[in-house]
Amino acid sequence: MPPSPLHALRRLSIAAACAALFAAQPALALDRIDFLTPGAADDLASALRASSLLLISQSDDQTNAQDLFAAAQAEYAQLLGTLYAAGHYSGVIHILIDGREAASIAPLDAPRRIDVIRVTVEPGPAFRFSRATVAPLARGTTLPDDFRTGGIARSGSIRSAAAAGVEGWRKRGHAKAGVAGQDITANHASALLSASIALDPGPRLRFGPLVIKGQERMRPERIRAIAGLPSGETFSPAELDLAATRLRRTGVFKSVSLAESDTITAPDLLPITATVVEEKTRRYSLGAEVASLDGVTLSGYWMHRNLLGGAERLKVYGEIGNLGAQSSGTDYNLGVTLDRPATFTADTTVGLRAEIGHVDDLDYSADLASVGLTATQIFSTELTARTGFSYDFSKGRDTVSAFEFRNVSLPLGFTWDRRDDATDATRGFFVDAEAKPFLGFGTTDSGVRFTWDARAYHSFATGRITLAARIQGGAIYGASLLGTPRDALFYSGGGGTVRGQPYQSLGVNVLRINNQTSRIGGSYFLGSQLEARLGVTKKIGIVGFYDYGQIGVDGFFTDQSRSHSGAGIGFRYDTGFGPIRLDIAKPVGGTTDGGVQIYVGLGQSF
Repeated sequence: MPPSPLHALRRLSIAAACAALFAAQPALALDRIDFLTPGAADDLASALRASSLLLISQSDDQTNAQDLFAAAQAEYAQLLGTLYAAGHYSGVIHILIDGREAASIAPLDAPRRIDVIRVTVEPGPAFRFSRATVAPLARGTTLPDDFRTGGIARSGSIRSAAAAGVEGWRKRGHAKAGVAGQDITANHASALLSASIALDPGPRLRFGPLVIKGQERMRPERIRAIAGLPSGETFSPAELDLAATRLRRTGVFKSVSLAESDTITAPDLLPITATVVEEKTRRYSLGAEVASLDGVTLSGYWMHRNLLGGAERLKVYGEIGNLGAQSSGTDYNLGVTLDRPATFTADTTVGLRAEIGHVDDLDYSADLASVGLTATQIFSTELTARTGFSYDFSKGRDTVSAFEFRNVSLPLGFTWDRRDDATDATRGFFVDAEAKPFLGFGTTDSGVRFTWDARAYHSFATGRITLAARIQGGAIYGASLLGTPRDALFYSGGGGTVRGQPYQSLGVNVLRINNQTSRIGGSYFLGSQLEARLGVTKKIGIVGFYDYGQIGVDGFFTDQSRSHSGAGIGFRYDTGFGPIRLDIAKPVGGTTDGGVQIYVGLGQSF
């Protein structure tokens, strides 16, 4: 006979009262937790301690009796999983709460006070594979090295082998491949494990139509063009990931997910659904850098991510530099770019740009203007190439005479970026190089301008110390020194080249008309920067650095080349989106006696 509603209400009231009683119990301090692993190797003992919920609770100061009791009951499965992951399948686990086995304590008998918890894990022998097979396998599939007869029978190896087998078939176009069955048997007497995994490859499929969901302003046909999913071609997980990457890098979307359909469209098409969430269309950014002699540099931009509904990116940017500089006037520039992804191919971005500016340096002042067409080809997440067409104009005056330069150019460059973090790299390298042939008009010579920038990073001492090195340079061939646009020549000195030396303090002295001498930039530049970065805490770091720069007319390391250097110490504070940088430097080589200089900015110096 079922209980009456009155009896049910009484039971509910009693349960609520018990819950309230337990909730009202005070948090009593725990005396200690003894964690013993007799017979365990050091690495296994460390893994067991690292996975222990009780030890984690203790380190987090969670000593409430109810919390510890709940952690103790969950501890069995947690430690058992760690043993299986290490290949131990006959382990014995005891968790005693003040002498009582935690697993034998009913929830309503949970202790109100806990003084001592004793955890004992006897791992037993490490099992080895007596059999390790996955079948059938697609051609070219590589299984984990330790999934073999005689190898340690770690549970992770079995999962990895099954995943590798499925992925091997998916790479061959069998999108619905999966595990059809498994036969895993442990022989405790001989400490052997037999593991046999059966796979079902399923049919070989082709990409079906791309279904779009969640778009608001983006046109579906442009989403398909940007994704570049090859509909009608053999299914490939790599192509699926690449399509998602292409959509994300437009910056239009807050999130992107591509999901395979559960059903197959006859005869062999697999529809793909792209679910997107769009970002806000507008974005802006402001930045500032300060140097004691070079003054303040302010920069910023405003950007529309999706101007015409096809991920067209309109960007208006500007910069004012050398505000309050001691040796030069104020520079400024204002520009606009319009870029369109997925033009010609899914990985090609074509853009238009226009820029005007003014330069007021110690050696010359000039008004600048430039318009051009750009094209960027993305080969991978690490490698991109670029080209374009540009018309450049400059008109101004140096210390001797007026000048005017006009030229068209066809720059061709590439960037190879394998850094782990663009703003605070600790390993990897970065290479950027460009060749820029230019055709001059009027008094402007023709030639080619080469530039390069190579950086490398290496960390050790568990990542607390990072060594960073940079080599940058440039050269101009074919054009005379005075026939080359002034803004295309090279200077050294300042935060981007040699810290401790005044901004663009190293150039070339040229004998001009009427035996007048003027200083302009050089045709050759070579610079290097070395840094040793030490993490003092998670947020604070210190840096020691040495910078070198050289300017030449007829080549590198010639009699006419001049060089200088600087060194100093820096401080870093990690903000979460890049370190705040404070560098203090002074000249250590060259003829400049500029004293100590200070640089403040966001992000590492390189």
